[in-house]
Amino acid sequence: MNITVVEHNPNWKEEYLKEEREIKEILQDELVNSFHIGSTSVPGLKAKPIIDILLVVHEINKLDNYSTQFEQLGYEVMGEFGICGRRYFRKGGSNRTHHIHAFQYDNVQEIERHLSFRDYLCHHPEISKDYGALKK
Repeated sequence: MNITVVEHNPNWKEEYLKEEREIKEILQDELVNSFHIGSTSVPGLKAKPIIDILLVVHEINKLDNYSTQFEQLGYEVMGEFGICGRRYFRKGGSNRTHHIHAFQYDNVQEIERHLSFRDYLCHHPEISKDYGALKK
């Protein structure tokens, strides 16, 4: 995988929203909520240009029934990929563009971990700046 860290791109939000719309079309009523997470979701933060998406679903095992639809969107279906109770998808091959981390609605610890990290960086710009410098 090619890894680069770049200046924040304000288009990342729109890229997330576009992908979210396509995912909502696939999952419909199975989807509880969707969030833009990771460094690309933090205004001003340097980041790898990979859109991280957190999906909260009713039943995590039902996501396995949507593998073909995710593959048609260009995702590689990775299963739990090292985190019990998660479903992980990645898009873009060696020039990765998107990651999806999906959890069942009651997996509060994992959901909150992702959202808290994002929110902390959004509310603490100095720490966000230091984190971006470290990444670079």
